[in-house]
Amino acid sequence: MKIIAVIPARYASTRFPAKLMQDLGGKTIIRRTYEAAVATQLFDDVFVVTDSEIIYDEIRTYGGKVVRSIKEHESGSDRIAEAVADIEADIVVNVQGDEPFINKENLEKVIAIFKEDTANQVDLASLMTPINDWENIENPNHVKVIVDQNQMALYFSRSVIPYPRDREVAVQYYQHIGIYAFRKAALLEFTTLPMKSLEASEKLEQLRYLEYGKKIKMAETHHVGIGIDTIEDLEKAKKLLEQFPELR
Repeated sequence: MKIIAVIPARYASTRFPAKLMQDLGGKTIIRRTYEAAVATQLFDDVFVVTDSEIIYDEIRTYGGKVVRSIKEHESGSDRIAEAVADIEADIVVNVQGDEPFINKENLEKVIAIFKEDTANQVDLASLMTPINDWENIENPNHVKVIVDQNQMALYFSRSVIPYPRDREVAVQYYQHIGIYAFRKAALLEFTTLPMKSLEASEKLEQLRYLEYGKKIKMAETHHVGIGIDTIEDLEKAKKLLEQFPELR
């Protein structure tokens, strides 16, 4: 089984323009993320996929592997699918470009799902973490997921799921963590499938997979990555490097 990591890297960002090229302890964020993915030694290959000449040159300058995204894409899956179409792989892991402090354990969990899936029934693997604070549970920016007894995803939503009609019932709520691993065949098929109503309504691309009958298996984690979405996040990341020099 050949497993590769793909790091989507857009230069433009509404909240923090050019964030992936910001300096973090003497290296750009995207370079740190790429090197961290390679350092896990979990992958047969690691690629950055970008629509930016600046990011392309940054990765190439330091000997990394990078693919130019040619087309405009509506979703991360579409962008990754274009990049890996001609790359030999069985499993494709999507690593977030703005998370330079990669958690190896989380990546191992999604990879393990496919290694244990001897019947080849799982199309995608992803992560979820328990949430208990009602402010987070009700926050539409925190995507929730419900699963069956085999940890297969039943639905993802920005709404509260399940709805607590009976507050006496003990229910554990889970927030979806956006690390994905795909079977390459399922990823390529995604690009041929028209968007349907659930995805259009919730603006969650993982619902397209469910609407077309794809199987998504979830693994539970208690480690949520440190994403850099704002200037404030970058300052926190710099302080983290100062506090833990081994992260350099």
